[in-house]
Amino acid sequence: MAETEAELADATNTGPAKITPGDLIPALKGLTVGGAVRVNYLVGDYNQGVDTSATRGGSGNFALDTFRINLDYERGPWIGQGEYRFYPGYGTSNADSYHFVHTAWIGYNFESGDQVQAGLNRTPFGPGAWGVSQSFFFDQHYYVGLSDNMNIGLKYTTDRVEDWTFDFAYYAIPTPTGSGNNFGRDSARYSYDVVDETGDGYEESHQFNLRGIYSTRIGEVDADLGGSLQYGILNSNGPQSDGDMFAGSLHAILKWNNWTLAPQLTYYKYNVDTNDAQGGSLTSDKVVTMGAYDFPTEVAAEAWMPAVSLSYYYETPQVDWLDYIIPYIEYSSILKTESSFNNSDLFIIGSAFAKGGWYIYADLVFSNGNDFIGDRNVSPASSSNGGFTSQFGENSDDSWMTRFNINFGYYF
Repeated sequence: MAETEAELADATNTGPAKITPGDLIPALKGLTVGGAVRVNYLVGDYNQGVDTSATRGGSGNFALDTFRINLDYERGPWIGQGEYRFYPGYGTSNADSYHFVHTAWIGYNFESGDQVQAGLNRTPFGPGAWGVSQSFFFDQHYYVGLSDNMNIGLKYTTDRVEDWTFDFAYYAIPTPTGSGNNFGRDSARYSYDVVDETGDGYEESHQFNLRGIYSTRIGEVDADLGGSLQYGILNSNGPQSDGDMFAGSLHAILKWNNWTLAPQLTYYKYNVDTNDAQGGSLTSDKVVTMGAYDFPTEVAAEAWMPAVSLSYYYETPQVDWLDYIIPYIEYSSILKTESSFNNSDLFIIGSAFAKGGWYIYADLVFSNGNDFIGDRNVSPASSSNGGFTSQFGENSDDSWMTRFNINFGYYF
């Protein structure tokens, strides 16, 4: 599942010492090797008849969530990161496990303070690397490809304009598909991207991003006020024409003492066509097929997205087994422009707990439209394009579901 890592640097840095191959091989000086192991407990609105893996749930279960390997490189002005992830899958055995590359880039820090990254890196969109959220589940931006989204290309960051930080990026292709054999051929990846699961759908290419964030102080409040723009091409693999997409967002991070308020408002639109008249499988231009975690899903082609997170950072020197906690409350929604679609809301009350290399999320989640919250028993055949779930799209079952989730992560 998705995770918010805004505070995980603390867990990584205060955990056990990382492996440094340069101690033995001088040519590898600057390279460190780390990783993480996460296990998950959940209980919620899931039918007893469905599989009871860590992701889909049952009446309550405890299982492996993720194993990952991290590479970090820093030598002089040269920097880089790599990450590979393994997941146990959706069934009760590891036969349907899947794995993929998460990060793979090399970069350079200029004397001016500017930085360039080349490779599989994080798209600059939204208020920060992980959007507004502090929770394990992110907010709804993540599930439409507009938060913590990784693509292959070039990103340039500069803060030479007073009080401003600008990101400019070009991405030739999206996250590469990993290895998986569950629900789709193109969705074994970390980031939600437009995927072609039918052979005649769309794929992302030639994406451009621009983000500007202005840092200021308003009274006693430290404020990062910003805006993001994204435009990309959707290549057609069928008889239909190529499409494109656009997204624009206004966002802020407001900090007062230990409080953080992070609001965001986004508009996006995917311009796609049907091809069923030419014998194809795409029957609606109101949805687009996206995929991640070896699981394809339908997403509304056009929507407004409000999101907000309120959190509090509290250090706990009086507690030996705890360094700090971050309680939070969050809301986000996909407000679809198609009148026949139901909106998809996500409401989270939770807290993060940190001690050394440990980072633990405890979340109580309510949603009327999220693939990872509850089992709605909506037949995929009823979806607009006849094959995938549609909680982020049509969302015909507009009922509220609940999930209580604890994720235990050890970062080394």
